[in-house]
Amino acid sequence: MIDGTERRINRPKDPDKQKEYYSGKKKTHSVTNVIINERKGKVVYLSGTYEGKKQDKKIADEEDYQFPKGSTLLQDTGFQGYHPEGVTIVQPKKKPRNGELTEVEKVINRGISSLRVEVEHHIGGIKRCQILVQKFRNRVEGFVDDVMETACGLHNFRLELRR
Repeated sequence: MIDGTERRINRPKDPDKQKEYYSGKKKTHSVTNVIINERKGKVVYLSGTYEGKKQDKKIADEEDYQFPKGSTLLQDTGFQGYHPEGVTIVQPKKKPRNGELTEVEKVINRGISSLRVEVEHHIGGIKRCQILVQKFRNRVEGFVDDVMETACGLHNFRLELRR
């Protein structure tokens, strides 16, 4: 499963950085990561931290993660057009412009969403660390990456302890 997550940061003082880090989606300044995890929750891959303006698909294209051949990837519509080699893509169908989805397509989308909700729960598990949920105020270079890596490691550790 693949999904992106945004985290709020302080507004940068530099006007050029303000534009880069401003996310129109969240209407605030933020940083973004893409997370790939297994069905049972373990975080397999964490992308680098990018400015909030960058879209999930563009991050996934730049990172170029190599999936095992024959694997199935559950993704949301934010990754429209992302097709790694040798991977079966499962993605909800978008409603066409000035049109409607058929009842069959709606049922299929609900089924996919019921599977994909799992990745949202795992991102919620990662964000149990309040430093990811609150506005990040530390300006130390690279520290925003370290915090996300540590939170993903703690999430994986919690999952191992449950088993």
